Amino acid sequence: MLTHADLHANRAARTPSPAPPGRKQLIQEPLTVTERVTLITGASAGIGAELARVFAANGHRLAISGRREDRLASLASEIAASGKAAPIVIPCDLEQQGATDRIAAALAAAGVEVEYMVNNAGFGLFGASNTLDRAAQLGMIAVNVQALTDLSLRFSDSVIRHRGGILNVASVAGFLPGPGMAVYYASKAYVLSFTEALRGELAPHGVRVTALCPGPVPSEFQTRAGIKPGIDSVVLNVSPADVAKEAYRGLMANRRAVLPGLGVKMVPFLLRFFPRGFILAAVGRLQLGKR
Repeated sequence: MLTHADLHANRAARTPSPAPPGRKQLIQEPLTVTERVTLITGASAGIGAELARVFAANGHRLAISGRREDRLASLASEIAASGKAAPIVIPCDLEQQGATDRIAAALAAAGVEVEYMVNNAGFGLFGASNTLDRAAQLGMIAVNVQALTDLSLRFSDSVIRHRGGILNVASVAGFLPGPGMAVYYASKAYVLSFTEALRGELAPHGVRVTALCPGPVPSEFQTRAGIKPGIDSVVLNVSPADVAKEAYRGLMANRRAVLPGLGVKMVPFLLRFFPRGFILAAVGRLQLGKR
């Protein structure tokens, strides 16, 4: 099986054969090859850091973005020490205005183009939406929805040009209404719907588009969201490393959606057998039980 690095080598330009006697040798301008990268947001911890390790292990040159520069630098050093190309580090908080412009400027300055776009950055907040800070919830939309949409569209031409792919991190929450985390669940429903539609639009261009829909994953997400692990965390738990490996395999196989773990895979199937009102009440009881 060819690795990602092998595919790049096979695309390299070959030296033209000498012209036959009596014919002029055409002089061609040297071909400029722009280096391709996989851009991963939210790479400083959790699933994002594991995705960076998996993509790097499979021969991808990385550009990694996140809020915590020290963690990004540590991850970049770890990858470089393993013999892989050193990632481009882009410290950036996607909640801040102009963040995606800064990412694009950093990539342009490095002279690289995006081949694979991995929108992993996102966060949730636990509590009734009318009691949580409104600005914080709008910030969640800025990261989970606006930045993801911006980056997916901003680099779509580059991804098409290099026949790459887009991996958007949604959640099993995207299949459900979520009392107690209303804005977060709604944002992930958007990610799932947008990614599936984008897949349909980009398929004729040979671009892979996949939605990753993990369940509760032991990471810093729960701490930031203010969630105490519940029974769902026990039943649906899959490690960040395993989630990242399954996500990479799914993207390379051009799967529409990746649901890591048997428990998570059962959720969309089981939802078919219950009325929406029942599901709404059940999720509400489960979420409120995490207080």
